[in-house]
Amino acid sequence: GHLKGRITLFAVPAEEYVEIEYRLRLKKEGKIKYPGGKQEFIRLGLLDNVDIAMMLHAKDNTPEKVVEVGGTSNGFIGKKVVFKGKEAHAGYAPEKGVNALNAAQVALNGLNSIRETLRDEDHIRIHPIITKGGDIVNIIPQEVKMESYVRGKSIEAIKDASDKFDWAMIGGAIAIGARVDIENIPGYMPLYNEERLTDIFRKNAITLLGKKNVFDIGHFSASTDMGDVSQIIPSIHPSGGGYEGSAHTKDFKVVDREMAYIMPAKLYALTIIDLLSDKGKLAKEIIDTWEPKITKEKYLKTLDSFFERKTIDRKNCIFNNS
Repeated sequence: GHLKGRITLFAVPAEEYVEIEYRLRLKKEGKIKYPGGKQEFIRLGLLDNVDIAMMLHAKDNTPEKVVEVGGTSNGFIGKKVVFKGKEAHAGYAPEKGVNALNAAQVALNGLNSIRETLRDEDHIRIHPIITKGGDIVNIIPQEVKMESYVRGKSIEAIKDASDKFDWAMIGGAIAIGARVDIENIPGYMPLYNEERLTDIFRKNAITLLGKKNVFDIGHFSASTDMGDVSQIIPSIHPSGGGYEGSAHTKDFKVVDREMAYIMPAKLYALTIIDLLSDKGKLAKEIIDTWEPKITKEKYLKTLDSFFERKTIDRKNCIFNNS
C-alpha cells in the first residue's frame, strides 16, 4: 500500500562515553552541556520532530549471521575522582607526605568490600580506572585521578550504588589524611525496547535469517545513549553479528561485510515499509498509544540533577564524640 511518513538518517558523534575529563573541559568551555551524542541531540531539539527511532548495534564475538532483539540495558552515572595529598621525598622523608595513591587504593578496597551489598537483580556494574597515579617515582604521589561508571538497571539502583561509591572514596581519603574531589556526571539512561516495534523487527529478521538465527536478548548490563532516546519516544536497539573480537578493543573487526553492512539496511527497509504502509497505520498506532517513560523537559532536568560535586577532607568531616 501507499507509504506515508518521512525517514531521517542520523550520524551521531560522541556515542561512546569516554575521556570524561576531556568532555568536562568542553562543557566548561560552553561547547557542550552533556557528555553523550544523543543527549546533546535531544537537548538541541534535533529529535523533536522524530516519532520513532531505531538502530542496529554491532554484536561482538559473533561472526555468525544472527540478530538479537528486545530486552533492556543498564544506565549509568559517570564519575571523575581526584585525590589530593602532599608531596615528599619517597626515600628519606615519606612520613612528611600524604600519599594520594594510598588513599585511592584504600578507597578501591572499600569499594570492593561494598560489592556484596549490591543486589543481583539491580545488575550493578562498577569499573573504575586510575588515569593518573603520581608524577615521578621518587616522590610521594600528591595527586591521583580516577574515572568510573556506576551502572544499574534502574535510576533508583544507580543512585543507591553511586552513593556507596562516593562513601568508599571519602573513606579512603579520610583514612590517609588526603582530600577527595568527586564529580558526578550524567551518564546514559536505561534502555527500553518498544515491544510492538520489536515484534515487527523480529518478524523481518526471521524472514531474512531464519528463526534459528534470531534471539531475544533479555537484559544486558552494558549501556547505550539509545537508552536516553527510548525514554522519550518509541525505540528499538537490536544487534547483529558479522564481527569478531570484543567490543571497544583493538581485536574487534568486521568478518562478514554482507552481514555487517547490507543486512542492517535490509532490515531497516522492511521495518520502515511495515510501519509506513497503508498510510502509516502501524506507525500511527504505536505513536498514539505510546506512553513516554519521561518527558523531554523532565529528562533534561533529571540529567541536570546528576551533576554534583563533593569535596571532603579531615577538616570538614564531622565526628560525634558523645
